[in-house]
Amino acid sequence: MYYYAVRHGHLDILYNTDHKRAASMGQRECFLYLLTVGAKVDCLKKADWTPLMMACTRRNLGVIQELLSHEADPTLKNKDGWNSFHIASAGRETQHLLLANPEVWRTESKTLRTPLHTAVMHGCEEGVSILVQRCDYVPDGRDSCRVTPFMDAVRNGHIFVSKLLLEKHQASLTTADILGAQPVHQVAVTAQEEALEFLVRDLGVDVNQTATDMQLTSLHYAAKGHTSTIKTLPTLGADLHVRDKKERTGTVEKWFPNCGARGRQGGHGFPPPKVYYYNIYIFKGTQQVKSNQMYL
Repeated sequence: MYYYAVRHGHLDILYNTDHKRAASMGQRECFLYLLTVGAKVDCLKKADWTPLMMACTRRNLGVIQELLSHEADPTLKNKDGWNSFHIASAGRETQHLLLANPEVWRTESKTLRTPLHTAVMHGCEEGVSILVQRCDYVPDGRDSCRVTPFMDAVRNGHIFVSKLLLEKHQASLTTADILGAQPVHQVAVTAQEEALEFLVRDLGVDVNQTATDMQLTSLHYAAKGHTSTIKTLPTLGADLHVRDKKERTGTVEKWFPNCGARGRQGGHGFPPPKVYYYNIYIFKGTQQVKSNQMYL
């Protein structure tokens, strides 16, 4: 009953605890009442979430402003190393946190993710614009997996955000993550075809460049099952015959009747006319886990 009262604004039956719930649900009057009767503005709940963090999840600007006016600390972190600025980075609430503490943007999670990574990953154009204009983030700052904000933008298909990072941060097009994959490989994994065309056609990225010591191309990465991406890559200049270190083609290798695997068996082992063999390679990460032959 008490939690119901907090969530739905029933001020007459509240006590002086759990104003975090009131903050998260945007119940401003309930929240202010709880503060007046002695609740701590920065009290922590399980996993170290403060009322300010919970208000930021709801993007409730009124409650956020009230919390800041009561000197809520936006630099406090939860168990994952996120503070309120990480959570608010998706929208205009970042401006109010920056006014309260101009250095609040200097933060990283336990995996070295910055608020810029967070805003970019979610494609929040307004939030990213504020961050690149008002915060001094290092271009191509990397998290623990060596992923940059630009990588996050393109592999999630956020073209406008990608352009913004190129313009304001001069983001690198060829920086590799911890596995050695560059942006052009990552968009093949996530099947972001518009981003793939943006990288290759608009920015001139080489679609056949290889990644890792296995020499994998975008076509190899698309072999995870993205049929449409496999069809798109040749139109962008992808070489269907390029092989990796293990002599495997990227995705599909067409074998014509007189050179098919069964055609080399001798005798009358040639397949009938207009029948072709395809080698289908399926990858898990960079390791081939299955190889099937399909007849068309």
